[in-house]
Amino acid sequence: MEMRAVYAACLAEMMEKDRHVCVLDADLAKASGTRGLYERFPQQMFDCGVAEQNMASIAAGLASYGFKPWIETFTPFATRRICDQIAISISYAGMNVKIVGTDPGISAELNGGTHMSMEDVGVVRSIPGVVIFEPVDAVQLRAAMPVLNACEGPVYMRLFRKALPDVFPEDYKFDLFKADKLREGKDLSIFVSGFLTKDVLEAAELLKAEGVDCEVLNVHTIKPIDRESVLASARKTGAVLTVENHNVIGGLHSAVLEALAAEKIPACAVGVQDRFGEVGKLPYLREAMGLTVENIVATAKKAVALK
Repeated sequence: MEMRAVYAACLAEMMEKDRHVCVLDADLAKASGTRGLYERFPQQMFDCGVAEQNMASIAAGLASYGFKPWIETFTPFATRRICDQIAISISYAGMNVKIVGTDPGISAELNGGTHMSMEDVGVVRSIPGVVIFEPVDAVQLRAAMPVLNACEGPVYMRLFRKALPDVFPEDYKFDLFKADKLREGKDLSIFVSGFLTKDVLEAAELLKAEGVDCEVLNVHTIKPIDRESVLASARKTGAVLTVENHNVIGGLHSAVLEALAAEKIPACAVGVQDRFGEVGKLPYLREAMGLTVENIVATAKKAVALK
């Protein structure tokens, strides 16, 4: 099941139970998977057109009247384009708005560099009071949606639109503010967010065969980061690797380094190396940006060698 289909199904469940839950899109309901909700919930769906700043401001206004708005558009337009509205109209004003950026990082594929936001987490993470969440599979997304809806204040979610392989079992227990330990290890801590989690688990198996025992944590909430779990794992293994579909500046790597600032623990990063995106399919973009299993393995060895 595509992630956007799970997202839309969860919205439908919430909208059915609570008429205050509403969705605003910037002429991208089809892309976001929510077009069908217009027929089911005509009073709770709003197409704001290609006017994302206005969409964010309308959502803030709705929230001030007790509504629970979700706004959705492609990732760069949900962050860069509406940065000031997130900061002032939503967060500074304490409004309960959920912001969904679809196709984060290289998952924008053929839409190319203009739609390929490598800095969205960095942009939003610098704004006070915003929770940042990135689901890794449909199971986690399904568990997270009602929790996010109930979370007071602004939340930004990076949503991969297409289907992703399951990482978690169906009985998975979700905690918004707690990282999920997917694998115990003693030689290296790998902190990963988003769709690259499955690749990290594959890389950990390859590293195990070479005698490197990796501990893997899925950091689904990048802000506020689960500092306790990050510190505990890093102190245990003595070396760190972060893996993310984002610029290595401002995102998960920066958040982990901030948590480890007082520690003398070496840390390496697999992520976008401070560059813009380009047109391409996912396999090509993985190679171009170094977001491959092979590069995760190679960089993990470098991190361990620094101990």
